[in-house]
Amino acid sequence: MNWTPLNITVRVGCNLAYQTTVPTPVLFVLRPRLDGRVLVMQEKLSFGIGLPSYEFQDSHGNIAYRSMLMPGRNEVRHDALVAVSSLPDSRDVQGPVVPVGQLPPDLLRYTLPSRYCDSDKLMDFAWQNFGQIPNGLQRVQAICNWVHNNIEYRYMSGRADLSASEVIGRRYGVCRDFAHAAIALCRTFNLPARYVTGHLPDIGCIDPGTPMDFHAYCEVYLGTEWFTFDPRFNVPRIGRVKVAHGADAVDGAFATIYGEAALTHFQVWAYQVNPQNVSVGDPIDLGKRLDSTLTVRLG
Repeated sequence: MNWTPLNITVRVGCNLAYQTTVPTPVLFVLRPRLDGRVLVMQEKLSFGIGLPSYEFQDSHGNIAYRSMLMPGRNEVRHDALVAVSSLPDSRDVQGPVVPVGQLPPDLLRYTLPSRYCDSDKLMDFAWQNFGQIPNGLQRVQAICNWVHNNIEYRYMSGRADLSASEVIGRRYGVCRDFAHAAIALCRTFNLPARYVTGHLPDIGCIDPGTPMDFHAYCEVYLGTEWFTFDPRFNVPRIGRVKVAHGADAVDGAFATIYGEAALTHFQVWAYQVNPQNVSVGDPIDLGKRLDSTLTVRLG
């Protein structure tokens, strides 16, 4: 993995509110992972009236918090300034695809069917559409091209019970559905692929106009490292801040609630800022954003 300068600052975070009538256990995964090409410069995380929370790493290495929602309104807020690279997602694959029999053991889980990435149901479809394409980067890009061109993005059309095969069948969905479809198709060829959730600012591109939200995409293991692919937009992007990865959306949920609690407020932000003018805890002011332009501004 080549070193790249972290010369852009992105403000990422969320403000969530839950209403419940009884104490309700909950897991939160909100903080950026520290194993990517990012540097957290400032960060603040608060759980409101919730009982004291403790941090642990889940089985995929994500930073998780175990807490308890208390009767009434519970507000959870995360805010961070993160340094990222001005370079887009890399496609510089070194070396051939590693045969499944030689993969590191910890990657094998990402070759198997999962709840939302039901690759076992897509074998015939995958081989008919992509079997003639050379394995590796060419095949992965062909899969992402197909998903991007054949699945319609419909804002707010997501459902928590949709699998990749169902998304391919109905031909529309949200970003998590695009990611699940690409991951499942990659796994049919024994290519390790994992689900990723995080923040994606509009650096080098125009704001699409939809409300800011967490973003889902995928990573595929090619050569000797993981490479980012995003079939929703299908172009290399700048400034991703990964929060979690795993087999599918189960492992990437920002909140897992063990009981009944209503999400009454949901706000997410991800935009480039000048770190000399913005600090965590400041009001969210999109007038200070430096992105949403085709020109990439450094600093």
